[in-house]
Amino acid sequence: MPLEPAQVRLLALIERHRSLSAAAAALGVTPAAVTQQLARAERDCGAALVRRGPRGASLTAAGAVVAGHGAAIDRHTRQAADDLAALLGRLSLRLRIGAFQAAALHLLPPALTALRHRHPDADLSVVDITSERGMPLVAAGDLDLAVIAAWDEPPVPPEHVRAHPLLTDPMVVVLPDDHPLALAHPPGEALRLDQLGDEAWVTILAGHAARAQFDRAAATAGFIPKVRFQTASYDVAQALVGTGIGVALVSRLALTHTPGTTHRPLVPHGPHRRLYAATLADPGLTPLVGAFRRLLRDVAEDVRAGWAEG
Repeated sequence: MPLEPAQVRLLALIERHRSLSAAAAALGVTPAAVTQQLARAERDCGAALVRRGPRGASLTAAGAVVAGHGAAIDRHTRQAADDLAALLGRLSLRLRIGAFQAAALHLLPPALTALRHRHPDADLSVVDITSERGMPLVAAGDLDLAVIAAWDEPPVPPEHVRAHPLLTDPMVVVLPDDHPLALAHPPGEALRLDQLGDEAWVTILAGHAARAQFDRAAATAGFIPKVRFQTASYDVAQALVGTGIGVALVSRLALTHTPGTTHRPLVPHGPHRRLYAATLADPGLTPLVGAFRRLLRDVAEDVRAGWAEG
């Protein structure tokens, strides 16, 4: 029967320490357990491996042959433990974040500042992503946390990924600041979407979830929107509204307060998107994930409170 790696390593430790009890201490087991393991090794190889005496233990010729290979096993075992400790140390400080633009501008900075104060040695990185890519990147191990948005329906996470709710982000109407509806309704006074049925619209590009939500909301309000411009960016949409060529539906978080524009909320329960922090269901090796998710939740609560006051 071939010797097991643990038996081979044991012979190397006995040779180094010249004692069964010292070898047991190095392995973190009892001397009785070492004695049993040695007896089994001698049975397996069919030869005496260790001489016991009043001054400790020494190896036989057969034991010395085995110990020569055991030294390599012991070296690799210790190196594996050191490498693992180094990896876990790096992972404990690592946090790779992905976020779409509005979240990167308004949610991440306060949370990142707080995290750096609490963990100054944190190894942080941030990448700009679309919401559709967030959960697949987390599932693949390319990101530790992704801030994503979903319209109408909650996201369906891949296996081992969890979506943690952060914020409900209502859509608001962005208008030229001299628009009749802006003049007739003071800031904070809600509009109905059907009041805008005859307007020219600057919308998100067809095929995006935000555009699909807008089209459904317009149909519910009883009109087919006259789309004059399409863009993938809420920033561009607001810039175009500022020229006076149309109106746009924009998320509250993405408001830029572009000169020449104003905004009004929609009546309660209007179109909105929900923001989530996507993480692995068990990010155990990266404890900063949980800490940062809690900070994001706090920032989102502050944003929500600010909206309620304003």
